[in-house]
Amino acid sequence: MTTSPARTGGTTEPDLLALENQVCFALVVASRSVLSLYRPVLEPLGLTHPQYLVMLALWSEDGRSVGALASTLALEPATLSPLLKRLEGAGLVARRRSTADERVLVIELTEAGRALRAEAEQIPQRIAASLGMDADRLVSLRTALHAVTEAAQRPSYDGGSEGE
Repeated sequence: MTTSPARTGGTTEPDLLALENQVCFALVVASRSVLSLYRPVLEPLGLTHPQYLVMLALWSEDGRSVGALASTLALEPATLSPLLKRLEGAGLVARRRSTADERVLVIELTEAGRALRAEAEQIPQRIAASLGMDADRLVSLRTALHAVTEAAQRPSYDGGSEGE
């Protein structure tokens, strides 16, 4: 942590505005770094990382509406639509109107989309190996990140000025 001389007494205090002391900067750099590990692993499957996330959601629960997928992935439906069109063009998903409500667009895996799951099963282990972290450490990290996300999304969160 970068420090700056205190105004009194010559002691040092954390420099709250130092880039390397910012949680937001650490999260952005970590995110970019981890996502860069996924690119070469996903490329042979013909997937980008956002498409991989869509497929993960559908592999866990097929036949979701666009709205439900957007909610699960924390994306706006307008952001999700181009991803779904590309996955449909690749033959991995099919889009259809709900029989219960024509306004609802349902996304379903195709046979090729279901088959791709078997190829994707090795991805988590490959990423963990690339990171050089054991399962316990990765679980702790994921838990901490979920806690950060939940704290930032709380209605009472006001983006206060108490530093990071």
